[in-house]
Amino acid sequence: MKFDIEPVNYEKSILSDLQGSWQCLRDSVVEMPPSELQQRLIFHIDEAMSWESVRDLNRMKKALLLIFNIVCQKKEENVGLEVIEWLEDIREILSEVFRSIEHGEVL
Repeated sequence: MKFDIEPVNYEKSILSDLQGSWQCLRDSVVEMPPSELQQRLIFHIDEAMSWESVRDLNRMKKALLLIFNIVCQKKEENVGLEVIEWLEDIREILSEVFRSIEHGEVL
């Protein structure tokens, strides 16, 4: 039986930037003090990073909006500036992904 050879170089795309930002957001939330808010955010971040959401970016966009809303409603629980910065980063990258799809550059 023949095995495929692992590629030696990979083309970095905007989708890899998106994945990286989601992972950084998740890491930031994990570093928060344990709370109900932290658990809710991790649940929704994991949902946004799920295979179903990756295959349907509109679903990912809805998950991101839900996470933004949870953070805005819980301002008194101080989610931290880093979490908000990663949310903004994801929002910007996801917008760029949708623009790239419109122009036929991605997928």
